[in-house]
Amino acid sequence: MPRAHIVLDKQAVVAPVRRRTFGSFVEHLGRCVYTGIYEPDHPSANDDGFRMDVVDLVRELGSTTIRYPGGNFVSGFRWEDSVGPRGKRPVRRDLAWHSLESNQVGLDEFAAWLKLTGSELMLAVNVATRGILPALDLLEYANHPSGTALSDLRIANGAPDPHNVRMWCLGNEMDGPWQTGFMSAEDYGKIAARTAAAMKMADKDLELVVCGSSGSGMPTFGDWERTVLEHSYDHVDYVSCHAYYQELDGDLGSFLASALDMEYFIDTVIATADHVGYKKRSSKKIDISFDEWNVWYLKEHQESEKSKEADNEWRHAPRQLEDVYTVADAVVVGNLLMTLLKRGDRVTSASLAQLVNVIAPIMTEPGGPAWRQTTFHPFSITSRLAAGEVIRPVIDAPTYTTARYGEASVVDAVATVDGDRAAVFLVNRDLTQSAQVTVDVRSLGLSRVLEALTLADSDVYAKNTLAEPLRVVPRANTGATLSDGVLTVELPPVSWSAIALGQSAGD
Repeated sequence: MPRAHIVLDKQAVVAPVRRRTFGSFVEHLGRCVYTGIYEPDHPSANDDGFRMDVVDLVRELGSTTIRYPGGNFVSGFRWEDSVGPRGKRPVRRDLAWHSLESNQVGLDEFAAWLKLTGSELMLAVNVATRGILPALDLLEYANHPSGTALSDLRIANGAPDPHNVRMWCLGNEMDGPWQTGFMSAEDYGKIAARTAAAMKMADKDLELVVCGSSGSGMPTFGDWERTVLEHSYDHVDYVSCHAYYQELDGDLGSFLASALDMEYFIDTVIATADHVGYKKRSSKKIDISFDEWNVWYLKEHQESEKSKEADNEWRHAPRQLEDVYTVADAVVVGNLLMTLLKRGDRVTSASLAQLVNVIAPIMTEPGGPAWRQTTFHPFSITSRLAAGEVIRPVIDAPTYTTARYGEASVVDAVATVDGDRAAVFLVNRDLTQSAQVTVDVRSLGLSRVLEALTLADSDVYAKNTLAEPLRVVPRANTGATLSDGVLTVELPPVSWSAIALGQSAGD
């Protein structure tokens, strides 16, 4: 049995727990919007057509900031199509996902939905095929109180209060040749800088996100960030990172160590951004918005999507990218979220992509139920328990060799501390053996295990489905004990765990 020892020192503070770390993403793609969050004929739908069973799950998930409306979708989007009387909204072709968009859900409807879920809107503007003036028009429509043409139009459309959007994405994945209107780093950096400067003339307190690389494997990775930021550094606040992971060729060991690639991605982008800042003699630090991350079995979807395009098939809200996630997928998602917490000093916003049906923690059946995927659980539990400050752990654990990422620790961990409560998050990447873990928490002054949950299964490929929605759920880890300042817990193979600590009565 592998053994690991972890030391937590409450002085080893990384950063505050950033609530925006628990963001998500709703794109007009597949069934994310239509029959996902919006289905007027569903038995649970409210008067606005939103599925309240999904709203309840989103609230349970604990998502905070929702990026919208894309994604690749935004690069062909005319925002004006999505406001005003529904009967007059045009149906458009979406080139990004080769489907039809009815525009029956637009900015005002989505803002109303966000109020139901208690989430913040993060809005993307189309700089790929439009430009500065449409972005300024959208900003005026969304945020200006009243007394201008576009703010008064919003009021006439039934939204009297401004949406007050603070975070704005300047396009999406502009380095990708799949992107409608993709550009070189030089061209994108210039248009992003001009758009950002103009938007801040309207509101200097906006938080603007410039597009970084679409993945660490892109041939321009690093150089893209440098070039874009050399143009836009003075006008933006964030640079984005996007990363998706999947098990390839049966290499489960590498897949379970995906967090190592995320760490490399973050470290490289921070170094590049700081390099540009030093060159500019700037005291400002650019933070990271990791606004797309997840497990995504992209290769499995590519052939079916190509066949639809070859048949010139244009459908409204087709089933697309509906991955059904396993226990192993959930362990990786939990570990990636742990990594985002560890880097909360610079990763101050993140978005799990996406929220419903499309590579999502929540699934729905049209006219039927909604249920939690395996990946729902580590996200919802971490969002609920993580509070206060992130503590950097010192981990002494055996390692194993991966084909993709080199040496990886068998056990990974992170912790948060909030006054007289703490939470420890752990993964065991060993494929066959449980890990015996001790955690020195004497520095925290806590004496009781309040809650201990583990997500694991004898079948690491077990899934939750429409037929078996509760096949995989977190279960109490009854062996977790805390004595004399040392937490002891056994972690099953391929598992994710969360342990909440507090004070005993009378302490």
